Parts: sequence; C-alpha cells; structure tokens
Amino acid sequence: MLQQFEDALVQYDELDALFSQYVVNFGAGDGANWLTFFCQPVRSWNGLILRKPIDMEKRELIQNQEATLLDLRSYLFSRQCTLLIFLQRPWEVSQRALELLHNCVQELKLLEVSVPPGALDCWVFLSCLEVLQRIEGCCDRAQIDANVSHTVGLWSYATEKLKSLGYLCGLVSEKGPNSEDLNRTVDLLAGLGAERPETANTAQSPYKKLKEALSSVETFEKHYLDLSHATIEMYTNIGRIRSAKLVGKDLAEFYMRKKGPQKAEVYLQGALKTYLAEGWALLITHTRKQLAECQKHLGQIENYLQTSSLLAADNHLTEDERTHFCQEILNFANQQTEGQGEKVILSMHSFAQLKTLHFDPPNAVVHVGGTLSVELTLLSQMPIPVQVDQIAINVHFSIEKNSYRKTAEWLTKHKTSNGIISFSNEVVGFPLSRNNLPALELYEMYERSPSDNSLNTTGIICKNVHMLLRRQESSSSLEMSSGVTLEDGAHMLKCSNLILEPGINRITFRTQAKEPGTYTLRQLCMSVGKVQFVLPHIYPIVQYDVYSQEPQLKVEPLTDSLLAGIPQKVKFTVTTGHYTMKNGDTLQLSNADAMPVLYHPESKAVIYSNTRERVSQSTLTIQSSEKITSIALPMAPAYHVIEFELEVMYLPSAPVVAMERENLINKDLHRKSKEKQKADNCMATVDQKVTIDCPWSVYSTIIALTFSIPFNAKHSLLSAGKRKYVQVCVQNMSELCFELSENNLKNSGNYTDLQLVPLNSESQQLIYSKQSVFFVWELKWMKELPPSLQCQFLFSFCPVTSEEQSFSLKPFIYEFQVENFFTLYNVKAEIFPPLGAEYCKTGSLCSLEVSITRLSDLLEVDKDEALTESDGYCTTKLMYEVVDNSSNWAVCGKSSGVISMPVAARATHKVHMEVMPLFAGYLPFPDVRLYKYLPHHSAHSMQLDADSWIENDNLSVDKNVDDQADSSSIRSRGSIHSTTSGEHKGLPMPRLQSFSSGQVFNSSTGMQILVIPSKDDHVLEVSVT
Repeated sequence: MLQQFEDALVQYDELDALFSQYVVNFGAGDGANWLTFFCQPVRSWNGLILRKPIDMEKRELIQNQEATLLDLRSYLFSRQCTLLIFLQRPWEVSQRALELLHNCVQELKLLEVSVPPGALDCWVFLSCLEVLQRIEGCCDRAQIDANVSHTVGLWSYATEKLKSLGYLCGLVSEKGPNSEDLNRTVDLLAGLGAERPETANTAQSPYKKLKEALSSVETFEKHYLDLSHATIEMYTNIGRIRSAKLVGKDLAEFYMRKKGPQKAEVYLQGALKTYLAEGWALLITHTRKQLAECQKHLGQIENYLQTSSLLAADNHLTEDERTHFCQEILNFANQQTEGQGEKVILSMHSFAQLKTLHFDPPNAVVHVGGTLSVELTLLSQMPIPVQVDQIAINVHFSIEKNSYRKTAEWLTKHKTSNGIISFSNEVVGFPLSRNNLPALELYEMYERSPSDNSLNTTGIICKNVHMLLRRQESSSSLEMSSGVTLEDGAHMLKCSNLILEPGINRITFRTQAKEPGTYTLRQLCMSVGKVQFVLPHIYPIVQYDVYSQEPQLKVEPLTDSLLAGIPQKVKFTVTTGHYTMKNGDTLQLSNADAMPVLYHPESKAVIYSNTRERVSQSTLTIQSSEKITSIALPMAPAYHVIEFELEVMYLPSAPVVAMERENLINKDLHRKSKEKQKADNCMATVDQKVTIDCPWSVYSTIIALTFSIPFNAKHSLLSAGKRKYVQVCVQNMSELCFELSENNLKNSGNYTDLQLVPLNSESQQLIYSKQSVFFVWELKWMKELPPSLQCQFLFSFCPVTSEEQSFSLKPFIYEFQVENFFTLYNVKAEIFPPLGAEYCKTGSLCSLEVSITRLSDLLEVDKDEALTESDGYCTTKLMYEVVDNSSNWAVCGKSSGVISMPVAARATHKVHMEVMPLFAGYLPFPDVRLYKYLPHHSAHSMQLDADSWIENDNLSVDKNVDDQADSSSIRSRGSIHSTTSGEHKGLPMPRLQSFSSGQVFNSSTGMQILVIPSKDDHVLEVSVT
C-alpha cells in the first residue's frame, strides 16, 4: 500500500459503495449476473477477522470465486479496519462496523440468500465482540471509557443477538432446551468452525464466549446478564436513558420467562416512567400489559387492579382486551370472602373522569334549612356498564370567622352566576406536558438517480425530532401512585345503587343545610363491591355556603340623590333572615317635622325569595299619628325579602353658611374666596335622621337620608347716592327646572319705619338648571335705623314637570343681615383739559379734581379711633388714593394723601392733581379710593404732628387692601408702601381701614372723557372701551 493509508482507504470505500449499489439494484430487479455467485447459501458464520493485517483465507476465496457475501464483506471491512487503525481512528471502526452489520443483514434479505436460523445472529455476535476487542487492543482503558458513546451500539447489538440465540435454542424456557433445541445448537456451533490460531490462547475470545453461552442455561444467563447490565450502565453514563430503559425492558422479559417477576418489575416500572414522561402511547400500553402480568404473578392485588383499570380505559387496546381487564376488576370486587375483608382503594382517574359540577341554586349559597342540589357529570372510561354500589362526596366543614363574608349580600355578589364548574380534561395515563409538545413537522423525501432521474427511494422526514425526543429528567413518576387515602368526614353527600354506563353519566346529590358555614368538596369516592375508586382532590376548589342571617332593614333612595322640597320615592328593603314575619308586625317610624312620609293608597309590598324569585304581592297599610308612622308588614317566611316604596319630602331652608355678615373687611372671606367659588358649584347637603323600631329587635334602628338643597342664595347691597337696594341671587344647582312663586323679603326686626319696595315684575318665574334668577328691593326709611338689619328672603317652588302645586309647600328660606349700609361719603372726580384747550390730548397734562362730600351727620359707625372732637366739632382722618389699573392715565405728582374731614352733612373737601392721558379715545376716569386713616395704638410718648404725615410723600401705613392687584399698583408708585427706614425707624405706624360696601358712593364710576391725539404723532393709538 506504499504507506498511503488515506488514499487506500478511499479506494476501499469506493469499492464498498460500488458493491452496495449493485446489491441495491439487484434487489430492485436490475441486477448483474455475476452477483448470483454471492447468493449461494451461507455455511460458515465465524464472524469478522480483524487481528491479522490481511485475511489471506478470505482473499483466496474471493480470487477463486468461492466467497459468499459475508466473506466479501468481512474481507473489505478487515482492510478498512486495518487502515483506520493505522490512521489512529479506532472510533470510526466501531461506527463503520455497526453500519456493516446492519447492512449485511439487509443485503442477505435482498439477495434472498439462504441462512440457517440463528446463523446470522452468531455472525453478528462474534463480529461485535471482535470489533470491540480489536479496539481495546489499540487503546487504553481511559480512552475507551471516554468514548463509550462510540462503542455502546455494538454492545447493545451483541446483547440483542445473544438474546435471540437464547430464545432460539431454548435456553430461556422454564423447562430448558429440548432435543430439537439441542440439535439446533449443535448445528450453530458447527457453523462456527474451529477457533482461529490467533485467538486460541485468548481466554475471553468471542468464539469461546459464544460457545460457552450456548452450552448451558446457567452460562447463557451469566453471559446475557453481564452483557445487559454492561450495556445499561454504558447508556446511563452517556445520558441515553431511553435506550437504557429499552434494554431493561428486554431484561424484564427475560426475568419473566425465568419466573423472576420481582426482578422484572423494577425494569418495567423504570421503562414505564420514561415512556410516560415522554408520551410514547403504544410503548406505555405494551409496558403496562407486561407490568400487569408481573404484578399478577407477584400477588400485588392493589397494583394489579390499578394497572388493569388503566388498561381497561386504554383506547390503544382492542375492545376484547379492555373488557378482559375491566372484568378482572369486577371479578375481584364481587368476590365473597369471610368478614368481607378490607376494601381496596384505587385512583379514580382511569376509571372515570369528573367533567363538570352544577349547583342549584347556581350561586351555591343556601340558608339554614334550605335545599341544595349538586349535579356531577362523570365520563365512565370502562368499556362495559358497571354496577356502582355508592357514590359519595366527602365534604369538609369550616366556620368563617369574618361574619360579614357569610351574609347573603356578600355571598350573592361573590359567587359564580351560572353555578357550573368545569374540570380539566387530561388524557388517561399521560402527563399534561405531552399536550404542550409541538406538532410533528413531517416532510416527504425523494431520492432520484443522477443519471436518468429515476426514483430510487422515498420516505418521510421529521424536522423537529429534536423537540419531540427531548428527555425530561426532572419529571417525577407520572404513573398514578396506588397510595390513595380516603378521608374520614362527618359530612357526606351520597347516592346509591347506580349503573355507570360507558361515556357521559349525570348523578344528582341533594342535601338540606343544617349548620351555617363553608362546605368544601374534598373527595369523590365510588364503591364497586370491595373496590373503591377515589378522586383524592377535587380541583379547582368547589365550595357551597350555608348562612344564617339576622333580619335587616335597608332604606335607600331610588335616584342618585334626594332633593329637598320635592316628594321622592325611597325604597325599603326588609331581609327577614331567620325571623318569620307574623301578622301584626310593623315598622314604627318616628315622625320628623322637616321630613314627612307621604302615603298613597296604591302602595304595594312585594315578597321575594332569597334567590330573587317573586313570591307574592300585598297592599301596604300605613297609619300616621302626630309622632309615629306605622307601616304594617305582610307575613313572610324566613330568608325572604320584602320590598316596598314610599314617598318622603324634606322641607328645605337655606344652609347655615348662607347667613353671612355684610362686611367686606372680614379677612376670612378673602382667604377663602377660591374655596367659596368651588363650593358654589355644588349643592349643599343635609342629613335627616329617622328612628325606626323593628319587630325583631328591642333596639331602634337609626337611618340617615342625605338631601341636597337645590338652590344657592346670595345677596348684595347696591347704592345710588343715598338710595339703597338689596339684591338676592337664587341659583339652581340641580338638574331640574323649577317654577318660583311668592317671593318675598321681610325685615326680621319689625322696623315699622322701614319699607322694602319690590322691583320684581313677575310673581312667578322659571329657573332652569344651572341658571340664576335675581330679585331686587329698594330700602326706604323715615327715621334713623340701627346699623344692622336682619332680613329673611323666602319663596315657594315646585318642579316644572310636577303635578304638585307650589302653594302646598313651605317656602325656601334664606336669612341674612346687612350692616353699615348708610352712605357716608360721595366721591366725585372731574377732569379738565389744559387752559385754552377744548379737549384733552395725549401726552398733555390735564387737571383732575376730586371732591369728597360728607352726606350725613355723626353716626355710630363714625365713632372710632380716627374721630377727634373739640368744642363740639368732630373731624376724622381719611386717606384718598387715585389708581388707574387700565394704564390709560399717568398720575403726575402725588397720587394719595391724608385729609382731615369734618363729620357734618354737606362738608366737602377737594383735591387737585395732574394726570396725563396715554391713549386717544373715550377713556374711563381713574379710580378714586377712600380709606379710614386710623392712628397706631402705641404707648410711645412721642407722637408726630398729623400735618407732618400729611405733607410727607413717603408715608408708611399698614393697610388692609382687598384687591392684591391694586396693592401692587400702589407699591409700584412707591407713594404708600415705600418707607424711609432710616428716617422713621421706630416710629408708630398708622393704619388704613376700608369702608363697608355702600358707605362710599363714587358718582364718577363709569364716566368717560374724550381724548384726542396729538398732531405730531406718527403712530395713532386709540383706546376703545
């Protein structure tokens, strides 16, 4: 070979492939005539010879055209093996050997070569061991152990062929080999020929092992067990558990033939666990049949019956086989033994499946003494009808600690509506994970000849086999454990003497509730003679509740909110609970003057059952006295509901918060202005409590109804010189429209010299939702009035859509008081154009004259710190301020000052200043504001002269300003809030106090003056107001 091992190997591979193609073509009918030489019967099966570089005997046979197919294949492989060993690729030898052995078996069948029974098994067995020993001879133990995955296939193939030889030669039967078996063994050993010289001195040569294994039953068992255990260990070490279990299954079959079922059971259980985890249906069925036979021989009655029930429900068996296993269970169940013995408890999952459960009533809630029915839908998986002695449901009883959770209201809201509970449908004997595996991805495969494109082979390929054949090492034993326990319980639902037909069966249980609490359905048990089939856990959790309820009274409006002053219906709901309503039972309502109960003769009371089914209806009888309203309740049994509706009406009045003092200097009003605006947008509410005496209790029940006041009333004081007007604004806060009538404003102080002259033309007015109506009265008086007047505004109202007349209702009342409403001063402003000009011009200085006139003599409101009296002559200090918030005018010079004003009627003080219009057009006058100027309360002995304060432009005061914008404008000019800290530090500071609304009348409010633009302006700006 010239040491060109690689090239030589390629040549031998091409020769091997060419010969294989000829064999395939021969099998397809297109064969070469020279192949018939290799079709002669096989007379020698001494296996491969790999210990010599060249097998000269086989070579000579080939040259003489006397070689059989096995001789040719053996010679070619021996050459390939030698080359691979030289190339240091021993593990490829094992792979090629396994392919060779399988191919030779198939080629002999294709060529229809006559082979004695067992001869091919001997040849394969000897060849496997020869290859293994040849590899062991050129590798050390560490290499062999590390590459078990390459050689384990040969070990498994050798074990399989030795098993076949044992069965063929009668070495596995109970009685041992017979004469025919012995003759067959002799023929097989004769075909081996004499042992080769190169292995004659080897103690464990393949020839000696096979001859020794076939010599006796004991030696066969020894060699077969050694090979099987070694193969299982190798498969396990490399992680091929499925293959290890398959060898173990063959080993279990061997033990069963040798009457060793206790050893066989271990291997069968292991194999079944693997098949269950991976979902091999047919393998599961076959293994269970073997396991059932094993358990029967071992006398494991409970396990055997459980396995029989699984096989009886297995659709992969024939109907006769299923019936046989079902009859095995029934025969044992109907056995008559002394004392009846202990019953056998089996799992129900293979016998029958729980599909659905239906409660009646559907919400699974029943009161004490009520009847509850439970309907089970069972799927019987037995092939024949089965007589069931009893079906029982074990029920666990518990008392709920939270009493509210056991009320009918809670239970009704939190229970399922249809009362049907479904259970998962799992395939009997298969894990749920099997259903989650991906679907098979199968594709057709065609292989055509490259020469003429003729079809050579076809087949099916699964592309996702790696997903389907994954091991699940973490899976626990999925075979149902026989250790099912039956719970003992005092509460049981039972149904006796039933015939369970194959397929769907419906069983109904009925029970009468006795004790309140929660009842949980734990287990389902079927008794068939001595056998009990138990469903150990009912999941999802199934419960029904029994409640004992105290009588209850509930009063609620039929609308979202109750409006005051309108008859509206209120719903009374009486839940009888465990109390039975008798003739003469009444509800006693304590009458409230502000909320009468309106009675209508057509009022009805309706009685419902606890499932809201209408039972009856009766006329409601109501009797009223001065203090009590009595409502006669109809007779009703326990755990029923009585419902009726009554009309109530709350007589409204203005809320207390509406009685405000008309004093704008109140600081709280300014802090809460924003909160008040928000409150104006929603209705005020009033809670009206009613005390009710119920017949089932010695204690009174207090309920509260919330009424919303539909109106919001506000008042304001208006002035026109000395004339005074009171305006009341009524705003409809509700969604309804009302008709207002009989509006009136009264003086609560009963002053005869005061007249309230109404200026409202219509006696009846409509007020729509979210709209307002205004009422105005003029105040006229003849004599001096007190500084405060108490007023009461009232009107009658009714909804526009109501048939009730407004005069039948008490009026809506709004009480308020008006303070300091006399006009003390009149402020008048006038603006004059410059001298010689007819109109004011932009940018020109104009004269502003402010006249402050006292309109009344000394009053009580004038008596404060600012008042000074000397020789009967009273004066007071006032501060004026000119402000233009619209920025139309520029005030030149002093914009504020302090004056000493005589407190006498018609006393007038005039102030002159200059202003400059900034825009052309009709400009409104600047605002003129007037404040009381109060001295500082201090014990300091040094008091500055008042005139020095008047003459000082940088006057510092502590001023209560209402409008923050006005205050900021004042600060911007620096005439009031700017201080000379170095000059006046430590001096007492005066204070300013605003006048009440109506005490100062500005007669220039709303006045405008025409301002024309200057002639030299290039850009004309005109202010339009």
